[in-house]
Amino acid sequence: MIKVEWLYWLVGLVFVVMAVQMAADRGNPRRWTSAAFWGLLGLTFPYGTGVADATAKNGGWTLPAEPLGVAVLALIVLAGFNFLGKGVPVTSTPEEREASATRLGSKLFVPALTIPLVAIVCASVLDTSGLFETGRATLLGLGVGCVTALVVGMLVTGERKLSVPLHAGRSMLEAMGSALLLPQLLAVLGSVFALAGVGTQVGRIMHDVLPDNSRYLAVIAYCVGMFLFTVIMGNAFAAFPVMTAAIGWPVLVEQLHGDPPAVLALGMLAGFSGTLCTPMAANFNIVPATLLELKDQYGPIKAQIPTALPLLVCATVIMALFAF
Repeated sequence: MIKVEWLYWLVGLVFVVMAVQMAADRGNPRRWTSAAFWGLLGLTFPYGTGVADATAKNGGWTLPAEPLGVAVLALIVLAGFNFLGKGVPVTSTPEEREASATRLGSKLFVPALTIPLVAIVCASVLDTSGLFETGRATLLGLGVGCVTALVVGMLVTGERKLSVPLHAGRSMLEAMGSALLLPQLLAVLGSVFALAGVGTQVGRIMHDVLPDNSRYLAVIAYCVGMFLFTVIMGNAFAAFPVMTAAIGWPVLVEQLHGDPPAVLALGMLAGFSGTLCTPMAANFNIVPATLLELKDQYGPIKAQIPTALPLLVCATVIMALFAF
């Protein structure tokens, strides 16, 4: 049985390998601190498994959690004080890339399309096969899809050296910088807010404001709340536990008897519309503008707002009409 922890170890290994590449790149004036950041991040993946396993075993073999906290503080210092730098990418010339793109044409899209295809097959066909850890088929399918896409990409391009995609990935990693960690950090922030009772307090406010049994107003409050919290926090996964604890579950599901999968899925969709509208979602909106060297760093957001607002309206209307 393939375990989800194996996927985490693979991700950590990739970070460590790229950290070694950064340390060897003399073109990066901050190569040692950059390597320290990504290498330390990579090592937290297998170490975190030991901490989680120790917690689950209740007294068995243990790894202390404190080093993980120290590692997080070190990552904050390295990123916060701008110790991350960019090296000289080991890549082809612009002329060579243009010639390769012309030669391959639409085949360039095959590796990208491989990822969702493999993930869907794993989640829908292999979920009950016993091949994957129970309840983790979708996440593991995504990992298998990425590995498969790497193999397919190398076959399509005729590349034989694994170091080439690793160097290309390292270049992308350096370009994105610490913003790559925003989804993970914001998701943790949402969990912290939920544990701190923010959702409960918001729920009390909504209970005092919303009329009893007002389905439509409750749906609007939930969807708009998901949108606004996502804009503020930058990630729908961070907003989800707060708004679901406040309105989604106690009001829409338990009080108004909404269908849980429909309510929660559409609520998340409303949150995703907020992701399209906020610079806080830097890895979705600001980083692509930087990578594409756009003149307006808010260009993606401006282009996405005409889609995001109708998406919010559609999610709200569909929930109100069909989720009860």
